[in-house]
Amino acid sequence: MKRIILFCVVLFVAVAVKADTARTEREAAAQEKIQVAILLDTSGSMQGLIEQAKSRLWNIVNTLTTLKYKGKEPKIEIALYEYGSSKRYDGDYIRQITPLTTDLDLISQELFVLTAGGSEEYCGTVIQKATRHLEWGDNEADMKLIYIAGNEIFEQGKIPYKEAIKQAVGKNIYINTIHCGHRDTGIRDFWQDAAVRGGGKFFNIDSNAKVRYIATPYDDEISHCNTKLNDTYISYGSAGESKKANQRVQDSNAQSISSANYAERVVSKSKSVYKNTSWDLVDKYSEDKTVIESIDKKQLPKEYQNKSNTELKEAVIAKEKERATIQKQITELAAKRQAYIDNESKKDNSGDDLGKAINESILSFAKIKGYSF
Repeated sequence: MKRIILFCVVLFVAVAVKADTARTEREAAAQEKIQVAILLDTSGSMQGLIEQAKSRLWNIVNTLTTLKYKGKEPKIEIALYEYGSSKRYDGDYIRQITPLTTDLDLISQELFVLTAGGSEEYCGTVIQKATRHLEWGDNEADMKLIYIAGNEIFEQGKIPYKEAIKQAVGKNIYINTIHCGHRDTGIRDFWQDAAVRGGGKFFNIDSNAKVRYIATPYDDEISHCNTKLNDTYISYGSAGESKKANQRVQDSNAQSISSANYAERVVSKSKSVYKNTSWDLVDKYSEDKTVIESIDKKQLPKEYQNKSNTELKEAVIAKEKERATIQKQITELAAKRQAYIDNESKKDNSGDDLGKAINESILSFAKIKGYSF
């Protein structure tokens, strides 16, 4: 009898441990996500809006990286759509530029080749497509946001915007509208109504206004850190070399806007959200310690191709440590930079632009969803 009881106890403990392990694995897999889909009107009058999107991408990313959920960093994904394009896609003028992705260099790359020149702006249709075609998370704590920006009446197209928004709300997606023009016009043309129905925020901005940048005494030093940071990347795989080259192209694109925008990008690159496991061996090794054993060394930079596995591992670890040191330095400079910007901003409370509208609403929704910042 005692043996039977002992067996039952052991069996119960084993089952309980297995259940706890499975629960832990599920919780680890269910990392909270912040998912942001940006739907841009690319009709003929919206080049200014596109320029603001280019100018504010890294600032928006840096706002997202301030958020934590129960002390943990969420996974950040961004998607891009254009509507009002000059080209027809599947019977309309809407194109998914990128799916929800963590590849921030890809988002930047696509923004910098985007141009205005179309006409038909189907708000309901693009909202419906983003709702249906993007891979939205199903974790209750996920923060799912759609931002649609444009200037024409919201009722255009075959898909009623009210029905499209109802579908989005059914997936716990907040719809935010950014009207490029006078506030009264945005209200009259249903931009405010769309935001109310979508549980989101309504903004109006001047899309042709130049974005105001605040240069700081720390920007040059941050720029210098970026040069050292880029040297810690080791490309691998068939796309590694081109991806690393694109990293530098996006540095140049950010710098072409302003030195302040460049500094914003470098700050983003110092954070965990900027991860390039698909082409950078250092990032890949941080999540998979066995990668060196299976890597094709012919696709590495020449200076690494003839190294043994042990030598390559040592080189990767050295770059990893070097990167951590540089990132820490950037983080310290970024804190001083932000304090300077906050102080200067008090002197000039300028009007909304695309980035400011998105940033303010992100922080507002973060409170609702239980995120800290």
